[in-house]
Amino acid sequence: MRDVEDRPPAEHELVFRARRGDAEAFGALVDCFAAVAFRTAYLVLGDAAEAEDATQEGFVKAHGAMSRFREGEPFRPWVLRIVANTARNRRRSAGRRVALGLRVQAAATAATHAASAEAQVVREERRRALLDAIGGLPEDQRLAIAGRYFLDLSEAEIAAVAGVAPGTVKSRLSRGRARLARVLGERQEWLDD
Repeated sequence: MRDVEDRPPAEHELVFRARRGDAEAFGALVDCFAAVAFRTAYLVLGDAAEAEDATQEGFVKAHGAMSRFREGEPFRPWVLRIVANTARNRRRSAGRRVALGLRVQAAATAATHAASAEAQVVREERRRALLDAIGGLPEDQRLAIAGRYFLDLSEAEIAAVAGVAPGTVKSRLSRGRARLARVLGERQEWLDD
């Protein structure tokens, strides 16, 4: 049995301490959310190096804004919104619109279920078609779809990140799924994979 003092502090405790200037607590929060923050920035920018810079800049901004963080609110949507806004600002200031190239990690295949070369080619074609279709969505729908299905964010978290009402996220998800179904045609089952 672990001693109570060996337990990692809960998020609300880390936020409490970080709001009072505890750099170690803020560092622990960064460690907890760095990966999802990077993926969020990557969704906006489509470039890993730019996303890394935007993520770091976003965390710096979040650190400076900790005193304005509303106690009792979840930290993840708040920090992801800062990172997403930072990434959007970086994209705007560069004056470019980057096509999003989402990377979906291929599912690991168990040794006992090794796929044939043909099945791998078909799977890659399906993946590429799906990513191309997602990349062709309008930005608001693309971010909603990617946030829900690639970042595993709830609708409330997507709303907080995007700065919109939860109902707006629902409609963006619905319109995005409908557009993907039209683009993918008969291959609509791909959305379920």
